[in-house]
Amino acid sequence: MRNVVIIGSGCAGLTAAIYAARANLRPLVLEGHEPGGQLSLTTHVENFPGFPEGIMGPELIENMKKQAARFGAEFKAGAVTQVDLSKRPFKLCADGQTIEAKTLIVAAGASARLLGLKGEKELIGHGVSTCATCDGYFFRGKPIAVVGGGDSAMEEATFLSRYARRVFLIHRRNEFRASKIMIDRAKANEKVEFVTPYVVEEIDSASGLVSGVKLRNTATDAERRIELDGVFVAIGHDPNSAIFKAKLDMDQNGYLVAKHGSLSNIPGVFIAGDVQDHRYRQAVTAAGSGCMAAIDAEKFLEEHKDA
Repeated sequence: MRNVVIIGSGCAGLTAAIYAARANLRPLVLEGHEPGGQLSLTTHVENFPGFPEGIMGPELIENMKKQAARFGAEFKAGAVTQVDLSKRPFKLCADGQTIEAKTLIVAAGASARLLGLKGEKELIGHGVSTCATCDGYFFRGKPIAVVGGGDSAMEEATFLSRYARRVFLIHRRNEFRASKIMIDRAKANEKVEFVTPYVVEEIDSASGLVSGVKLRNTATDAERRIELDGVFVAIGHDPNSAIFKAKLDMDQNGYLVAKHGSLSNIPGVFIAGDVQDHRYRQAVTAAGSGCMAAIDAEKFLEEHKDA
């Protein structure tokens, strides 16, 4: 029986673990399929407060984990495959083991969709990125590409034009899912060049860094190569919420819905981080919501200590 079980070990989960551990609740953190979350795939983090020279993503995660462990948090590798939230204590199945929890903090995160190309994952942090606000600064004066056709792609192309010499916006169709205002804003930007209808067939690299992309025209099969230094994949994120379907409230895209801070529709279950945030998706906002969830869990346990 655990006072607090935390699903996820990114910024939200680890911050929740720090606060819950400091409250002497001895939380158990189930690390999930992607230990450390998206920060574990990020090279240099320059926008997390308190690090004027920046910090490597994996190092930041490791520091947070050590901090939580210092106060008594425990960690278990593996992912949760089943949950029973019908009554307290909640029951979770992780790697064949059943765990009971008086409260549960869901900080399972969201996974960025990738193009599925050979070598793409290995180039994350070395020219391939899924976060313009995280990594745009590193491409000052360089040519880059944004792949996607929705509002996120348009927004990222416009944002990245602040830094990049040229932004190639690559989309597989001539039509876009993005809203007209976002499309018009990107088209009005002299630094943004629309490349349609093309798909990325291959991401080239030299010395371990992105050097260009090979494209194929979806209408004519004509090939084209563009030399550039960065590829920003903006084709969406998938919240890691599948096991909570029909158990916790979620929106049409699968993001869990938090009310009044971190509260879910089930008393004793709290939500934090990117699994409920499709707008900001920043390390600092994830950390803040993890703090909120831990404080809410502590308050809930205090109010239900006789239950």
